[in-house]
Amino acid sequence: MMMDPPSAAANGPVIEMSGVNVGSMQQPGVTVLEDVDWRVEAGDYWLIAGMHGSGKSDFVAMTGGLMPPRAGSYRLFGREMPIFDEEELPERLRLGLVFEDGHLLHRLTVAENLFLPLQYHRGTKRHEATERVAAMLELTGLTHWADTTAGSLGRNWQKRVGLARALMLEPEVLVLDHPLGGLDLRHTTWWLDFLDQLSTGGGFLQGRRMTLVATGEDLRLWQHRAGNFALLKQGRLVTLGKRSVLAGHSEPLVKELLAEGFGVG
Repeated sequence: MMMDPPSAAANGPVIEMSGVNVGSMQQPGVTVLEDVDWRVEAGDYWLIAGMHGSGKSDFVAMTGGLMPPRAGSYRLFGREMPIFDEEELPERLRLGLVFEDGHLLHRLTVAENLFLPLQYHRGTKRHEATERVAAMLELTGLTHWADTTAGSLGRNWQKRVGLARALMLEPEVLVLDHPLGGLDLRHTTWWLDFLDQLSTGGGFLQGRRMTLVATGEDLRLWQHRAGNFALLKQGRLVTLGKRSVLAGHSEPLVKELLAEGFGVG
């Protein structure tokens, strides 16, 4: 699949947070993370690890622009987030968001779910998007399911449809909430290999590396894939560093999340 070249990234970090407090999507007024200082450069591949209930989904939602920080400053490509103004929407859409459960429209077919962002954000007519949707279906191994309603698919495939839909607008940054959660081994391997391709600019990206931020609980799955690691622990984001530091890291939670037998995802 050929994709149009992305607009040039602004000079400086792609994502920059300073003193950010993250709220809860489910409980307005509640702060789940405090004083987050975090910097993501273009082409980085981050894994944000944490136990269940540590605030990973809330962190993803704020990073994706679904809610504002409760305090501090979050800038995406140099622009203060969240971006809700219509005239600045193209800047916001340089970031794609993949939800843990897909957030699909279950009564629509897989192909129709992929077409929606083009229709809604670009005003694309259905006949104009036929080849583009078909190419994305093929790229993500979904061609067989094109005319199947999303609600009738199993979790493995629904999560993949959510990924394909997020890629339809050709984002420069992709933020993924617990992408490996609940997947069987075959699908887990597919996701890790596909994210590797996005990170290295392989295949259809033709050398244009995508910036990736994913969350997970089992560091074993990610330790040879992601390039940068951080933890969510006791309401804080703790930056660990590059993958080379993981095996010998002194942080007890790192050792726990690398332990044999820990749950997948």
